[in-house]
Amino acid sequence: MRTKFRSRWLAAAAAGVLAAAGVVLATQAAFADTLFSATFEDGSTSGWSKSGGTWSVVSDGSRVLQQSNAGSENAREFAGDSSWTDYTVQASVKPLSLGSGGFAALLARSTSSTTFYRLALLSGNSVQLQAVSSGSVTVLATRSQTVSTGSWYTLAITVSGASISASVNGTTVGTVSSGAIAKGRIGLQTAYSSASFDNVTVTTGGTTNPSPSQTTGSPGTSPSPSRSASTSPSPSPSTSQPPSSALYVAPTGSASNPGTQASPTTLASAITRVTAGGTIYLRGGTYSNSSTITIAAGNNGTSGAQKNIVAYPGETPVLNFAAQSEDPANRGLAVNGNYWHITGIVVERAGDNGIFVGGSNNTIERVVTRYNRDSGLQISRIAADTPKANWPAGNLIISSESHDNADSDGEDADGFAAKLTIGTGNVFRYDVSHNNIDDGWDLFTKTDTGAIGPVTIQDSLSYSNGTLSNGTVNANGDRNGYKLGGDDIAVSHVVQRSIAYKNGHHGFTYNSNPGSMTISNNLSIDNAERNYSFDAGTSTFRNNTSCRFAGGGSNDKTVGNTDSSNQWWAGTNGSRCTNYSGALAWSYAADGHLVVTLGGRTVSL
Repeated sequence: MRTKFRSRWLAAAAAGVLAAAGVVLATQAAFADTLFSATFEDGSTSGWSKSGGTWSVVSDGSRVLQQSNAGSENAREFAGDSSWTDYTVQASVKPLSLGSGGFAALLARSTSSTTFYRLALLSGNSVQLQAVSSGSVTVLATRSQTVSTGSWYTLAITVSGASISASVNGTTVGTVSSGAIAKGRIGLQTAYSSASFDNVTVTTGGTTNPSPSQTTGSPGTSPSPSRSASTSPSPSPSTSQPPSSALYVAPTGSASNPGTQASPTTLASAITRVTAGGTIYLRGGTYSNSSTITIAAGNNGTSGAQKNIVAYPGETPVLNFAAQSEDPANRGLAVNGNYWHITGIVVERAGDNGIFVGGSNNTIERVVTRYNRDSGLQISRIAADTPKANWPAGNLIISSESHDNADSDGEDADGFAAKLTIGTGNVFRYDVSHNNIDDGWDLFTKTDTGAIGPVTIQDSLSYSNGTLSNGTVNANGDRNGYKLGGDDIAVSHVVQRSIAYKNGHHGFTYNSNPGSMTISNNLSIDNAERNYSFDAGTSTFRNNTSCRFAGGGSNDKTVGNTDSSNQWWAGTNGSRCTNYSGALAWSYAADGHLVVTLGGRTVSL
């Protein structure tokens, strides 16, 4: 099950080394923290505790947690930490049946099975924010709302001191003052009803810090890397009220609506309306799409006034394309315009790439691409007849995660790809790619299109690629951490301060790129074949480290300019490897840089 706690202690540990070059660096505006998320994709309910009802993980487009006993008076599942104080909990909720007096609900600050705040979808077409104390219910706010069985609703509760607020599908139910319950866990509940639950997230700017030991449910090979970051991105860094002049999008929005907070529009419509320097705010929840959402070529911002698509503060919008079939035409979000900045969204289950970048000078920040049927995020030309002068250039992919992308033949679905037809100046920084069926990064080029522009990868992490989180392996997958070429075409890529860990083939590989790459200050550990595999070329290698703790694998091979600053694997570990033993964990610090630990020690390269 995709259930993760966010360990903010890692960010604190990094503070002392921010001045040093390495994985621990600072650039972006402050993040809000994501403490917890669950999408139930591996079929497990580990990390949740049940009180009543019949709960199981079932398939409903994607996997969901379902309570199927419609006769149960009190069916509850709890997760999280009893010390959590101020946070926002959000979940997708679909009532399947609503008995007389029944409800399906989201819970916050639960101190016991009968004491919590509750946001409930009621059988009488209303939504209530309630305080429940030892089973006694006080109604804090009510909103009239059509509640239909078989429909998904996005519920959210924000608890901050004595302020308690709630929303359904991005529309406020109420904001009240209540000091009845100061802290507690999250929960899901039904009464005399059955319901499905999905995409549970907890975000915070000020809760009690969970301890490192609370990280659970790690994916990958054994021992599993722990993921202090969640499968959903941190929400928008600002917690202030967005401007009324912005355009607002919600899962229930209509293309004909004006795009105000009270009357939100659709993302496709907002994209055609936003002006340079303007912002589109996406409310939290799941957006079910069957067609690609396209930012058309020519729909551009400017260098001084980008167009922005941003997650509404404290909320997680999920663009879900499960209705698409696997087909190269069926992408999720296609960014073919220039000067766009996209922040804080999840894109999943597209029939091809989750996010396709065909434009230039765009920034993709704090996104998650997952379960797509080709590379999660790919940079390539828009069409076969796109002139080389218009190939995508100058794009920055930063503080983003891509995982569990898998195509049916196992050969093409990477975490991140910048390949086939790209211009210069494309950069990946503070990115994490893991558990994809093919490679972590793929920079493949081929003879019928000519050399691609050099790509820079900095301060990033690639692990367990070639094996999905559920253990699936496809023999056709290349399974490398960083695949840096193809077809004997020389391209001078730059890879700095990045980590390859337990990938299914090589850690870093030239893949028939005979160019003059710069490979410096990288770390490669326990990859199945070589940690570094460079059989040709004139690349320069400086201060790289190769370690093996689990046995197996082959000696590194590096052809080019290499010196004694490197510590290659040739049967024994070098002295630096003593710093890099132990389990892998990672998180995003408050300012957006990637923090990686091995055996509890922060890695600085």
